Amino acid sequence: MTTNSYLSKVLAVQTLGDDSDELKALQERRVEVEKFLREHFAGSVPTIRYGGSKAKGTMIRESYDLDIVCYFPHDDTVAGETLEDIYANAQNALEKKYLVEPKASALRLKDLNAKTRGVDFHIDVVPGRFTDDKKSDAFLYISTGEKKRLKTNLDVHIQHVKDSGVIDAIRLMKLWKVRNGLSIRNFVLELAVIKLLKSKKTAALSAQIEHIWTEFRDNIENLSVEDPANPSGNDLSGLLNSTVKGNLAAVAGRTLALIGSSGWEAVFGSVDEKKEAEKTEALRRAAATVVTPTRPWLWEE
Repeated sequence: MTTNSYLSKVLAVQTLGDDSDELKALQERRVEVEKFLREHFAGSVPTIRYGGSKAKGTMIRESYDLDIVCYFPHDDTVAGETLEDIYANAQNALEKKYLVEPKASALRLKDLNAKTRGVDFHIDVVPGRFTDDKKSDAFLYISTGEKKRLKTNLDVHIQHVKDSGVIDAIRLMKLWKVRNGLSIRNFVLELAVIKLLKSKKTAALSAQIEHIWTEFRDNIENLSVEDPANPSGNDLSGLLNSTVKGNLAAVAGRTLALIGSSGWEAVFGSVDEKKEAEKTEALRRAAATVVTPTRPWLWEE
C-alpha cells in the first residue's frame, strides 16, 4: 500500500457518513434546538444555520462538534438590546432544556437529565446579530478582551475553507492535533494549513502534510494567520502565541522523526476500518460520560 493510499484510508475511517449514528444524532438534536430557539424567540425571525466543521466539510469522527449559529436581524431587539443581552438571553432560554456551558462566544449544550447529566451533545449554539439588512457580516459577543464584540462572516469562513483545495490535509492535521492533545484552535489550524499549502495544492497528500510539519518545526516563528472575514479588525496573534507555536514545533519535530524511524502508521495507526471504528466508538462513549472543563471558544471552532 502506498503512503497516499494509506492516508486516504485513514480519512475514510474518520469520515462521518450521512447515515452514521453520530451524524444522525447531531441532526436530530439540531432540529430540536432550532425549534426550541424559534419558539422561545417567537417575536423575532433569527437565521439559524450550520457552522464549523459540518459546513466546511472538515469534520472527523474522532473529535466532532456541530456549530449552530443563531443570528438575529440588526434592528431586532426581541432577543436583547445589546450583544451581551442576546448572549445572556439565549443562555437563559437554553438552560430550561439543557445543561449549558458558556464559552467566549458560544453556548455548549449538554444533557440536563439527572441520570445522564453532563453528557456532551457535541453542539455549540452561537448567538449574534447581523450588522445590516444584507445579513452577511455579523457581530458576536465576546466575554473576554476589551472590545467585547467580534465582527465576523460565516459565509466567508466556510468558503475560505471549502475553496482552499486542501480539505484532506486539513482533516488529517485536525486528527494529528487531537491525537497529540494540541491546544491550537481548529479555526487557526485551518488557516495555517491553507496558508502553508497555497503553492502546494497539487502535491501528493503525504508531501503536503510533511511540508506543514517541516514548516512548523523549522519556521514556526514566522507563521502568522489572518481572519479572512475581517483581516484588519480581528487580531489572531493571541491564538497563535509563543506557547502554541512552541508546542506545534516540538510535536511536529517528533512526528517527522517518528515517520523516519517507524513509518506513517506510527502516527495515524491502523487502517483496519472495522477495528478503528469500534475503537473510536468506544472512546466516544467513554468521553460522553465525562463532563469536560470549560474551554474558551472563538469563531467556528
